[in-house]
Amino acid sequence: MNATDRTPADLLASALAADPGRPLVTFYDDATGERVELSVATFANWVAKTANLLQGELSAGPGDRVALLLPAHWQTAVWLLACSSVGVVADLGGDPGAADVVVSGPDSLEAARACRGERVALALRPLGGRFPEPPVGFADYAVEVPGQGDRFAPFAPVDPEEPALIVAGREFSGAEVVERALAEAPALDLTGPGSRLLSGLSYDTWEGVGAGLYAPLAVGGSVVLCRNLEQLDEDSLAQRIESERVTAVRR
Repeated sequence: MNATDRTPADLLASALAADPGRPLVTFYDDATGERVELSVATFANWVAKTANLLQGELSAGPGDRVALLLPAHWQTAVWLLACSSVGVVADLGGDPGAADVVVSGPDSLEAARACRGERVALALRPLGGRFPEPPVGFADYAVEVPGQGDRFAPFAPVDPEEPALIVAGREFSGAEVVERALAEAPALDLTGPGSRLLSGLSYDTWEGVGAGLYAPLAVGGSVVLCRNLEQLDEDSLAQRIESERVTAVRR
């Protein structure tokens, strides 16, 4: 992190400048056996493409609200940083009826139809695969995002003091997300670059999204994000902690 970093998007930019090749997000789904590892550079590329989709194709801008009806997943982390890049409010689990854009996983499509604005669906399949049949009334993220630009520049400057995140009903500005992530990092045993936190927490609380994304990013560390971790036995978990060189665990 640099002293001038005021938003999560700033944190990602600093991470990219410092060491683009290091791992940032390693994702496991213990219901499917999926494993995906994204370096800072690869993650940032997904963020740039998603931000271009959000700002360009979906016409979202500062002050708009994006309801993210998504689990703890590497693509959810991408959307959170894309929202920060554009300056829109990322509302985790928020009311789609009150949102300008809704981004839904396969299990929440019916609820997402309450959004009167743009609707995007994520299949959450391995390697970012698309739906076999696109849901009616939704843009398929996996179809739309590959053609977006690899570099992103916001149409309007992002104000770090404006609302950026809503989780569990609480609103945070971009600056508050960065400040809280940094303040809580020591309690999560994140001591700086090289720290690697394994999180099995969901993204529906600040604790989950802080441990599962923002705090590791803030200190130059990385996260091993595990979905359906309860399906893993203790011996297998211990092996993962060793093989992934995990330095802290939250579950």
